[in-house]
Amino acid sequence: MLPPPPKKSHLNELAPKSQGLNHPLFQCAVLILPWLNPQELATISFTCKTLHQLALSVTLHRSLDASRSFENLPIPFHNTVDQYPYAYFIYTPSQIIPSPSFPYLQRQSWGPNNLLSQLGPNSSQGQALSGSSSSDAEMGCAYFQRSRVADDSMWVSVVGESACVCERCLKVTEDNVIGCPCMELEGAEWMGILSECGPSCRCGLECGNRPSQRGIRVQLKIVKDVRKGWSLYAAQWIQRGQFVCEYAGELLTTKEARRRQQIYDELASGGHFSSALLVVREHLPSGKACLRINIDATRVGNVARFINHSCDGGNLSTVLVRSSGALLPRLCFFASKDINEDEELTFSYGEIRVKPKGLQCFCGSSCCLGTLPSEHT
Repeated sequence: MLPPPPKKSHLNELAPKSQGLNHPLFQCAVLILPWLNPQELATISFTCKTLHQLALSVTLHRSLDASRSFENLPIPFHNTVDQYPYAYFIYTPSQIIPSPSFPYLQRQSWGPNNLLSQLGPNSSQGQALSGSSSSDAEMGCAYFQRSRVADDSMWVSVVGESACVCERCLKVTEDNVIGCPCMELEGAEWMGILSECGPSCRCGLECGNRPSQRGIRVQLKIVKDVRKGWSLYAAQWIQRGQFVCEYAGELLTTKEARRRQQIYDELASGGHFSSALLVVREHLPSGKACLRINIDATRVGNVARFINHSCDGGNLSTVLVRSSGALLPRLCFFASKDINEDEELTFSYGEIRVKPKGLQCFCGSSCCLGTLPSEHT
C-alpha cells in the first residue's frame, strides 16, 4: 500500500507547469517505476503528487496480473485481509538455470506499458504527453536502459537434440503400428511420469502430446487468507485431469539448495517468512538410484509458489513431465478431481515430518496432522 500523496514537494519546482509530464524527470520516472520493488515505489511516491499518481498506477497494474502477461490469462490478486495489494517476486513461466555470468536476476519490469496514459485521457498532462516522443526520456535514462538484460539471454537452455519427426503424434497409428516415439514412457504414468514431445520435434504446440507446454489455460486467482497467507484459487470450474500449471523456479544444485534452506529456516523462525524451495526425487527404473531436482520459487517463480499443502492430498496431482530432448523433467500440476470455481488449489507436500516443532498446518482437512511436512534438504 502506498502512503497518501505529499501536499508539497520541491520536485514540483523542478518540473515547470509549461512542461508538465514532458519534463525529463517524469519521462525518466515512467521508464524506471515499473522496475522498482514495493519499498522503492513507496519511497518515490512521497516526493510529489505526480509521481504518487504514477506509482499508484503501477501498484494497481501489479494487483491485476501476477504473471506480467507471461501467461495466456491474467492472474489477479485479491486481498481483504491487510493493506498489501500484491506479493512481489520475479516471474518466470518455466524452470530456469541461473547463468554463471548473471547468477541472480535482480530486476524485472512489472507495470503498464502506457503508464503516462494512466493519468486519464482528459488530463492536460496526459494529453501533452500523448503527442510527445519518448526518445528524450530514453536518452535521459540511457544508463538505466543499458543495465537491462534481455529476458531470453538470462536463462540457460536445458534442451538436448532428440526429437520425433511425426506430423501427427499418436501412440498407435491407424494401421495399429507403434506411433510417436515420444510417447514411449507413457507406460510409466503410474509412477507419476508423463512423456511429451519436445521443442525440437516436428509437431507444433497444437500437438495433443504437449498438454503442459501451452501455458496456463485455466482462470486462476491469488487470494490472501488470514491464516495461510497468499493462496492459489480456481477462478473457473476445472475438469479432472486438466493441466493447471508448472512449478517454475530456479534449478539449484543440492549444495546451493541446502545453503539456501538454512537461510530460509532462520528467517522462518521469526514467523513472518515462508520459502518455496521444493525438492523432487525421480526414482529411476532400476530402482537403485533417483534423480534429485531442487526448484526454488521463493524469489523467482510463477503462481505455483502460492499453492498450499493439504494433509488429505488436495485436489492437484504432481506429475514429472519429460519432454523429448530435455535433460531434466518438469514438475507439473494436473487436477486430480473436478475443481469448483472459488475452490483453493492444494497438494500434499509429503508425508515426512522431521522437525518436531514444524510450521503449523492450516489446511483444515479432517485428517490434518497439525504441522507441515518437513525433511532434511
